[in-house]
Amino acid sequence: MARVGYARVSSKEQNLDRQIDALKKYGCEEIFQEKVSGKNIDDRTELKRLLEFIRKNDEVVVISLDRLGRNMNDLDKILQTIKEKEATFTAFDLPSLAGIEDDDIRRLFNTFTLEMFKYVSQSERKRIKERQRQGIEIAKNKGIYKGSNPKYRADTPNTKDRLIYETVIKMLEEERRVSEIVRKTGISKNTVKAIKDREEIK
Repeated sequence: MARVGYARVSSKEQNLDRQIDALKKYGCEEIFQEKVSGKNIDDRTELKRLLEFIRKNDEVVVISLDRLGRNMNDLDKILQTIKEKEATFTAFDLPSLAGIEDDDIRRLFNTFTLEMFKYVSQSERKRIKERQRQGIEIAKNKGIYKGSNPKYRADTPNTKDRLIYETVIKMLEEERRVSEIVRKTGISKNTVKAIKDREEIK
């Protein structure tokens, strides 16, 4: 069994050192790394190399699930390939399977954990959309709804804008500072406050 790490940042200006250091400390013997957006799975040559490289009982490791992918359809494909290779998967932001020595049980728990994660993610998206719908209804009742859709919203067809919106909502619910949200998402303080007011998050 080998621990195989995968590190990714979205642009060439970003640094991979923190991810690589964490993966090495975890015991990864091989680390595939790239600086490329997670939007298009076909552009990620190092990820493809990793999926070709892994063997039965290997452990694929990332510091967070979004390094592997942000789109649930892409994640499904990647995780299915890992499963077909009879390898397991570990993300530091998911429950740890480190204490489970039996490979078959690890794979079983791995599948269960990931299915639960997908369920929670889908439920969160539905909750965000429902909150937005309720916000629009309230605005209409108050006579302040202008009818134009904001750029960052749950149902925007733009994947990047929707991801930013969901990140802002999640961080606001975690009571993170506005300045931290601005740094994380790259949008303005006023936009963060507008989303907060629109969704009535205290």
